[in-house]
Amino acid sequence: MRKVLCFFMAVHLFTAFSLIQGQTVTVADGDRAMARIQELGRLVKPAAGVMRRVAFSAGDIAARNYVIGLMKKLKLAVRVDAAGNIIGRREGNNEELAPIAFGSHTDAVPNGGMFDGDAGVVAALECIGMMNEHNIRTEHPLEVIDFVDEEGGLTGSQAMVGGLSADRLQLVTNSGKTISRGISDLGGDTAHLASAMVKKGAIAAWLELHIEQGANLDKTGKDIGVVQGIVGLGTWAVTVRGITNHAGTTPMPIRKDPMVTAARFILVVNETVLGISGSQVATVGKISALPGASNVIPASVTMSLDVRDLSREKLDSVFHLIQHKADSLEEKYGTPIEFVSEHQSLPAITDSRIRDMITQSATAAGLTTLALPSGAGHDTQDMAKIAPSAMIFIPSKGGISHSPEESSSASDLAHGITVMYHTLLNMDKVDWSKRAGQ
Repeated sequence: MRKVLCFFMAVHLFTAFSLIQGQTVTVADGDRAMARIQELGRLVKPAAGVMRRVAFSAGDIAARNYVIGLMKKLKLAVRVDAAGNIIGRREGNNEELAPIAFGSHTDAVPNGGMFDGDAGVVAALECIGMMNEHNIRTEHPLEVIDFVDEEGGLTGSQAMVGGLSADRLQLVTNSGKTISRGISDLGGDTAHLASAMVKKGAIAAWLELHIEQGANLDKTGKDIGVVQGIVGLGTWAVTVRGITNHAGTTPMPIRKDPMVTAARFILVVNETVLGISGSQVATVGKISALPGASNVIPASVTMSLDVRDLSREKLDSVFHLIQHKADSLEEKYGTPIEFVSEHQSLPAITDSRIRDMITQSATAAGLTTLALPSGAGHDTQDMAKIAPSAMIFIPSKGGISHSPEESSSASDLAHGITVMYHTLLNMDKVDWSKRAGQ
């Protein structure tokens, strides 16, 4: 069972102090953070617990207005950039320094939960509140960012690193709006999207807190996940071609049935990945047959293949091994198999200096840690292109995410925010203009 921090605090105090391992640790108020997350959830008037806050929807706009309101109460200078990202700035002692940025997103997947993204934005604002409460002024300016449309493909952070293409702006989102129209509705300006770009070094460092969206912390009873990096991803369309014919009159021994090969291929993918040590994963998530009639042997079957690992070399080797075994299936069943690459993204390795700070902050607070990769994508993978970046994970109950059942406890939030707060204070002491090891 995870440790629960003791709170020595009056009802209205924002933080508490506890003496742990001989030093004073400022402890976050998890109940306050939970109340804010729940308020974000109530804003969209969910039906039967179902979240309705896809990017650019009325629910998204309501959540963003709530976040802007909190930022202003915390005395942050608030702006919306051309991509629609909300940025709240707190001045530092040295305004010549690049800002330390932290945050997440508040849009949700269809029928999602209340914690994915929200926890990171609320945690960032709680850290600002704790600094205000204790009259702490950092050397670096601080910027809290609520990224736009993370769930639709990291739209906000992509824009910030210059990766949002003109073609992408015309995609229709789950809100029914194009990304371009949606950004405009949020106060952005796609005609001047270049102004949202941030050059490498213009942000000193980046930190994001997020629910794990997996079961590693929950199963092991660990308090804090220290994210090693965000896995690289490769996706392919895999097509098996056969000979279409009548399902009732074609003898079994002479068939060239691509569905049989496809079934074998799915098993091969699973067996191949399980047979290799490591944390790599591979998934066949969708499949379709043509012509798709119950009384016709298919002419072709097309499947998706999704392979992920923290090492690009490992990802490539897993794919090539699957491809090699597919060659054997092709020869055995007489059904050609084609692979067409659809998307490739490199792993984003987190900064070792910030990882160490996260671990040290957790240890000082009497919390346990687990080093682990992120199998899901996050805005951090884009921010890592322009600044030293890291992530803190807190447990997801049962490993459930992207579901109305998604849940983390108030104590989980308190642990994560406490670690984030002290990590930020330690990040403020670093000269980020120097590379690691200098």
